[in-house]
Amino acid sequence: MSAWRHMIRLSDLARGPVSVTLEPGAEARAAIAKELALEGLPALQGRVTVRPWLDGAEITSRFTAVVEQICGVTLDPFETQIDGDFVVRAVPAGSPNAPADSEGGEVEMDLEAPDPPDVLSSDDIDLAGYLVEHLALEIDPFPRKPGAEFNYEPDVREESPFAVLKRLKDDGA
Repeated sequence: MSAWRHMIRLSDLARGPVSVTLEPGAEARAAIAKELALEGLPALQGRVTVRPWLDGAEITSRFTAVVEQICGVTLDPFETQIDGDFVVRAVPAGSPNAPADSEGGEVEMDLEAPDPPDVLSSDDIDLAGYLVEHLALEIDPFPRKPGAEFNYEPDVREESPFAVLKRLKDDGA
């Protein structure tokens, strides 16, 4: 799906936690910007740590990015600094710790409970994919350039329906 990938295998965690710094090059940032419908992505860097968790992995990250968007008010491009972090747990397919699929049944959600773990389709974990996914969640869907104001003033000439009828009567209609 993503043009930028950084894969590790679940089996790599047998030796302990793995930490990497991810920073895509200019070409990858341009592809990510296009994927996220941004004008540009001048900077993206994340520090990702993957630890063993049950029979899967726990992925934690802190990231910073500079995104370029179009202001919804002035239509001018502008840049915004984004800082974020996330924690995701993932387990292999067929794991007893994977969330149960409820086929057609009702799903009860506890908003205070931690998210269920992601189910991996293979032994590979795409760390860059998780980073881009969580960057997308932090981007303002209604960007507004700092200081931009929307000043809409409706036509002040509000007439009551009776005033309109009186004017029509006076005009000889």
